Amino acid sequence: MNIKLVLKLVGRVLTMEAAVLAIPLAVALLYREDPAPFLLSIVLVAVCGFALSALPARQQFFVREGFAAVGLIWIFTGLVGALPFLFCGGFASPIDCIFESCSGFTTTGSTILTDIEALPKGILFWRAFTHWLGGMGVLVLATAIVPKLGIRSHYLTQAETPGPVFSKLVPKQSKTSKILYAMYCTLTLVEVACLKIAGMPLYDSFIHAFSTAGTGGFSNRNASVGAYDSVAIDIIITVFMLLFSINFAVYFLVLTRKWKEALASDELRFFLGVVASATVILTVSNLRVYAGVGESLRYTVFQVASIISTTGFGTADFVLWPQFSQMIIVLLMFCGASAGSTGGGMKCSRVLILLRAIRREIHRITHPRCVEVVKLDGKLVSESTLHTLLVFLGAYVMTVFAAALVISLDGCSFAVSFSAALTCVSNVGPGLEAIGPSGNFAAFSGLSKGVMSLCMIIGRLEIFPILVLFAPSTWRKA
Repeated sequence: MNIKLVLKLVGRVLTMEAAVLAIPLAVALLYREDPAPFLLSIVLVAVCGFALSALPARQQFFVREGFAAVGLIWIFTGLVGALPFLFCGGFASPIDCIFESCSGFTTTGSTILTDIEALPKGILFWRAFTHWLGGMGVLVLATAIVPKLGIRSHYLTQAETPGPVFSKLVPKQSKTSKILYAMYCTLTLVEVACLKIAGMPLYDSFIHAFSTAGTGGFSNRNASVGAYDSVAIDIIITVFMLLFSINFAVYFLVLTRKWKEALASDELRFFLGVVASATVILTVSNLRVYAGVGESLRYTVFQVASIISTTGFGTADFVLWPQFSQMIIVLLMFCGASAGSTGGGMKCSRVLILLRAIRREIHRITHPRCVEVVKLDGKLVSESTLHTLLVFLGAYVMTVFAAALVISLDGCSFAVSFSAALTCVSNVGPGLEAIGPSGNFAAFSGLSKGVMSLCMIIGRLEIFPILVLFAPSTWRKA
């Protein structure tokens, strides 16, 4: 393990985070708020970043270093991102600050805050901006740093990119990052404009656009999106939650006028099919809660988009829905968005591949001489990919239950313990019962909050980059 080069890379990312903190600092100054929380954070993060960046290191960087670097970058990013929260004095304890920061950068959206609107605008801006930074991940940051370090970015992006298969839009990773970032920025600005036209204040529009783009869910209002009670705003955010849940490679195909390939995406059709099916089923199931089909459809489609995209915004409290509806919500938490999007969960491509692998196994049992392969988008899914998928599924489920076991030490019900673990690993945000859309995570112990913070990072990086850090073999010299 080339630990010095890994720490050097971490240092470069921290210096960039120090620079990014200047943006919420400007917002605080604009609204004539105390700039001290951001000034202190910038100084501390910059000092640490420059110190690590100055480490002399050999230019030897492989898969092991890539996974370790990504894991450490996300852990340090979450820790230093908590500094403004710590210095502003609006949080009860350091672990609460870390929880909120990790929830922000991992685009989870779970919160310990009981009165969001009481915080300064600069802090709330930083809180939502962490979603936007975390939505695209450190991929863009890393590819900006890598050429200076003289290492290959493939090992970093391979460790961070969500989905069962890693692929680039174009041969050069740096150019791929620029294309992704351009699409990401464009969609965000379009949503800001749409929300402003719909009547949302400009500041609020940026907050909710950042949270939608990162599929995070932090709002500057206690009642989330429901505070605006606007059909137009609900529709706009619903549309963009779904747009950011689609693989960005599909948008690239559209931009390059490869319409047939884009529309032929198996994952896209599966994702839209799940959204449509869940919306119809829940709209009918929720008729006993709402006055009519129109009202039921309005609140149902928003919550379906919010949960499957793992954004976590709320316009209705699904904890008050029938138990059947809540079970559908839990299944959507497991499924999640598309691979290559800013959404969390297991990813639709994995669920689709798993279903096709099950179908193949059934055919093998009933027709022993039959030779059948699993395909996605017309391409063969290799046996090694299927093996990795099954290992990931096992690790995913075990992580959820292990976290739920620790959380249950707080004396919570099974629904709360399990949904808290699931929503953190899937980066969704709300859970069931007390931690639903109208609740928060403030009542949990420091141990539970620490475990859930780690689960958020584990889920965002899809488990293995963090597990690698705990393997003794990772730190041995090659």
